[in-house]
Amino acid sequence: MLKLHRSQKGGALLEGLLAILIFSIGILGLVGLQGASMRNTTLAKMRIDASLIADERVGRAWVDRGNLASYAESDTDVPNLPNGKRTTAVSGNQLTVTVTWQAPGDTMTHSYRTVAQINGNP
Repeated sequence: MLKLHRSQKGGALLEGLLAILIFSIGILGLVGLQGASMRNTTLAKMRIDASLIADERVGRAWVDRGNLASYAESDTDVPNLPNGKRTTAVSGNQLTVTVTWQAPGDTMTHSYRTVAQINGNP
């Protein structure tokens, strides 16, 4: 039978605790990566939504070229985005659509801007 010296007692317990600690840190890292992935996916969806909102505005103006000046607007609420606002500026035949939004819990305001030249006869 193997006799352990007094200083070696509890070594297996210590190794087990260290293994649990390392495993826990790994799991916390995976949870953090999952959270960052969800946040980035949500922000990407918001950018796509802003792009669609701006493109829809340009499309409507393109179809109604004769009334281009009537499309000018400032800070119109956008229901598809959190705290979303749409601004449309008209300068001659140029249409500039800016969509801004602020994600929940985010201090930064995000924006998407598109500029279109509306040419041709109505």
